[in-house]
Amino acid sequence: MAKENSFDIVSKVDFSEVTNAITQALKEIQTRYDFKGSKSNLSLDNEEIVLTSDDEFKLEQLKDVLLSKLIKRAVPVKNLDYGKIEGASGGTVRQRAKLVQGIDKETSKKINALIKDSGLKVKSQIQGDQLRVTGKNKDDLQKVMAAVREADLTVDVQFVNFR
Repeated sequence: MAKENSFDIVSKVDFSEVTNAITQALKEIQTRYDFKGSKSNLSLDNEEIVLTSDDEFKLEQLKDVLLSKLIKRAVPVKNLDYGKIEGASGGTVRQRAKLVQGIDKETSKKINALIKDSGLKVKSQIQGDQLRVTGKNKDDLQKVMAAVREADLTVDVQFVNFR
């Protein structure tokens, strides 16, 4: 019998890179003229990034600085789920951005349907917050990877454990 090849589709965020991006963004905010005298701040609270600033305009600028630093550090920005803007103490505004880990059920079903519709001889199964794809032909598995990369998904996915 031929050996089965497989890989896993996961969605993970490297929190050490997120911490580094926040540190770099804070350094840039301290040196930028448009943030001089501002109460703008970024912090990591469990799996959420907390953005605080004077008003909504500065909050959007703060978000742009953070996104540029996250992109430079190869952190998937698709995995940021922004909450609503709320008032904070001292006349400031605050917004929380949750870092989504894992693939939710709806996205898993969407990926599973995409794989089945491709017509390739592979099997896929949902395993908690990840998917395992198995098949005999490595070329078919690589075609599945390409199809999943092309799909419009709500989270950024990575391919791990290619055997």
